[in-house]
Amino acid sequence: MTLSDLTRQSRRLAGPEYTVTEPATGDSLGTVTLATAEDVAAAAEDARGARDAWARAPHLVRAGALRKAGDLFAAHARLREWLIREAGSIPGKADFELHVAAQECYEAAALASRPAGQVLPTEEPRLSYTRRVPAGVVGVISPFNAPLILAIRSVAPALALGNAVVLKPDPRTAVCGGLALAAVFAEAGLPDGLLHVLPGGPEAGQALVADPHVPVISFTGSTAAGRAVGEAAGRHLKRAHLELGGNSALIVLEDADLDAVISTAAWGSFFHQGQICMTAGRHLVHASLYDEYVDRLAARANSLAVGDPHREQVQLGPLIDRTQLAKVHGLVEASTAGGAKLAAGGTHDRLFYRPTVLADAGDLTPAYTEEVFGPVAPVRSFATRDEAVALAGAGPYGLALGVVTRDPARGLDLAERVPTGIVHINDQTVNDEAVAPFGGVAASGTGARFGGDANLEAFTDLRWTTVRPDVAQYPF
Repeated sequence: MTLSDLTRQSRRLAGPEYTVTEPATGDSLGTVTLATAEDVAAAAEDARGARDAWARAPHLVRAGALRKAGDLFAAHARLREWLIREAGSIPGKADFELHVAAQECYEAAALASRPAGQVLPTEEPRLSYTRRVPAGVVGVISPFNAPLILAIRSVAPALALGNAVVLKPDPRTAVCGGLALAAVFAEAGLPDGLLHVLPGGPEAGQALVADPHVPVISFTGSTAAGRAVGEAAGRHLKRAHLELGGNSALIVLEDADLDAVISTAAWGSFFHQGQICMTAGRHLVHASLYDEYVDRLAARANSLAVGDPHREQVQLGPLIDRTQLAKVHGLVEASTAGGAKLAAGGTHDRLFYRPTVLADAGDLTPAYTEEVFGPVAPVRSFATRDEAVALAGAGPYGLALGVVTRDPARGLDLAERVPTGIVHINDQTVNDEAVAPFGGVAASGTGARFGGDANLEAFTDLRWTTVRPDVAQYPF
């Protein structure tokens, strides 16, 4: 598959041209055309027309297209380069996205042959049963940070279950998070009209949520934007699956092995420059380990190489753009002004932000109380497990939780007391698998709506049907 295959837009759009930029260098990687509200309406109407035949297609046909797409993602070297250059991913992160994308397609292929309903008991002389039917057209709005994973995890199961899809990727990652999917599925044999990729800004997203031909919205992004999407979807009586922000805690109990924990702690906060919703945004460390933990984590942060992941061997690449840089650095400066101690980092060269450790974090530390979406690890001590539970459960979010302890049963017991959608014992907070349900609670979203069996509920409607041998008779 060539470069032109990945950047080709199947639909002629009416919006302005947008320059796709490499964050590491500022160089242009190409241009795409953005979608207008009118483009969204036309795509949704086309998708509605195409989905009926696809929904009636044998499950083997739908499964075959998804398996072929999985094979293509697994072998896609060109898309790997785009993930590195367009999204600022290090090569390992790009490989992980391609692996998960392939697995999402394989898992979705299996959905096509899942049992579709149940036979129900009934008082009447009739057959009574339920059947899951495709929702119709699914609107997917995906972000820049893990652009391939966060698009394909909705696109693949929605298609496998007989729906059409209109995908609006973030313009900053329009290729690896959008147009590349269209190219892969076209090569996999997906019929025309079933997948429309429309890079665009807020206008296109609002039009997608409001469109009468799109009954289901799958949104991944910030909590603020998710609230707006949820409110708009509610006005139109649409189902909205919202996977939003987080400020996840990593709890390190007094019996933790610091020789082992620093690696997982650093990964949890610094992977992909901290631009992950599951990032460990709060390190809660028992007071007996606190000073040594801060020193070791700061030393690990100082040892990490930051630079251009396409041209250098580094552990961290660039932040996505200057707006994100200003947000991250502003939170760090406000935190140190508020009393937090800068143990490592806090500086940047262009979009390359040094991994940062903030000691003595507390309720007045903005980088501790807010989602940073940058490579920042605020550290706070606790004295008792009850205090750790209270600290971990504080704040509006509830996405992921990590607990490190030599006693897994103790870790599970503690985790049961913290409201969260995801728990990892003896691991950090950034994990993802295609077979697992993914989602948070409270300000982190509307629960586990992606992955595994959750996809059946997300992208189908449950229909009740009865069949009688003769026409029913009534008293009047």
